[in-house]
Amino acid sequence: MLKIITDEKKIDELLSRGVERIFSNKEALKKKLMSGERIRLYCGFDPSTNSLHIGNAIAINKLSQFQELGHEVVFLIGDFTGMIGDPTDKSATRAKLTRDAVLENAKDYKKQASGYLNFEGENPAQVKYNSEWNDKMTFRDLIEFSSNFTVQQMIQRDMFQKRLKEEKPIHLHEFLYPLTQGFDSVAMDVDLEVGGNDQMFNMLAGRTLQKAVNNKEKFVLTLKLLADDNGRKMGKSEGNAVFLNQSPEDMYGKVMSWEDGVIVRAFELCTKIPVSEIEEISDFLQNENNNPRDKKMQLAFELVKINCGEESAKKAQEHFARIIQNKEVPEEVKEIDLIVGEKLLKVLVEENMAQSSGDAKRKIKQGGVRIGCDVITDVQREIDEVDNEKILKVGKRDFRKIFIK
Repeated sequence: MLKIITDEKKIDELLSRGVERIFSNKEALKKKLMSGERIRLYCGFDPSTNSLHIGNAIAINKLSQFQELGHEVVFLIGDFTGMIGDPTDKSATRAKLTRDAVLENAKDYKKQASGYLNFEGENPAQVKYNSEWNDKMTFRDLIEFSSNFTVQQMIQRDMFQKRLKEEKPIHLHEFLYPLTQGFDSVAMDVDLEVGGNDQMFNMLAGRTLQKAVNNKEKFVLTLKLLADDNGRKMGKSEGNAVFLNQSPEDMYGKVMSWEDGVIVRAFELCTKIPVSEIEEISDFLQNENNNPRDKKMQLAFELVKINCGEESAKKAQEHFARIIQNKEVPEEVKEIDLIVGEKLLKVLVEENMAQSSGDAKRKIKQGGVRIGCDVITDVQREIDEVDNEKILKVGKRDFRKIFIK
């Protein structure tokens, strides 16, 4: 029989490390965990892209901490909600995706999450898809569930208020997103939902529905967001996200590009380093005579080790020291065949040297793109014959050798 760990010290750390808020309250959840009762908890991940990122890893890491205490963890893939698109923090309506698109995006999510979660063994995390129950919801069900919410509750959300002021449209299906996510809690009959602080509204919708439909208390645990000292998030929109499908070298290099102010919080949220060691790291960084780079390298190594393995982390660290610190060009550089007149922006996106055209423009404007010895500043730059056999370099670690066809 699976043993549930009720060590008070471990539970206290579980409910404080990286935690922003707990609903109804921390004391009630602690009491439930101390009782030895096995709870069911989950976090949902909408497949809007083909990779989870470090922000998702924060919640996955928290799920793993509950798993280590013996609790039942569900890794939920939002193949239904992902088609709608979460409006949270969005200044415009998100483009809707097809079922095929979200399933294609999610095909490696389990593998990407396995650095933190165990999907095998005596207490494996379960993978579920929320289309299993949402596809079966009737219009009658929808009306009944929606009667638990008001238009005022929805319209008061910050991003909707902003759109109203800017006279941007708010579509009805965006109001239904929190209800749809909330129904996940009902369908799985969970005791707890975990997620980022920015997901609080949606998670509380699930708390409301769980009480109304199953007459059951559902706890909500919100997590801190990964941000620097100025509150700037590490994420896709900022162009500094670490994707869990990146190569070890790219993952390591991206972490090394983060602001120093994010180091301590990243150790807290994204790693399994003991709290006592994180406190020592914080003390180290507060001493102006110490170089933050040393702890950032430790952080980069730790994140690559979790997601790619220790051997890969060692190789990534060696690569960083050789290529970045010593400013060498790698011995092996990927060769690409290009045509005169091709847009450089298009090349950067197709070669995964930029996440999007917007990201590519930002990199060029910031002076992060070179062809040979020339820094490229023109976002309309096209490939030219003179580029033949030159090295295309983006940032400090991304190289391609150009061959003109």
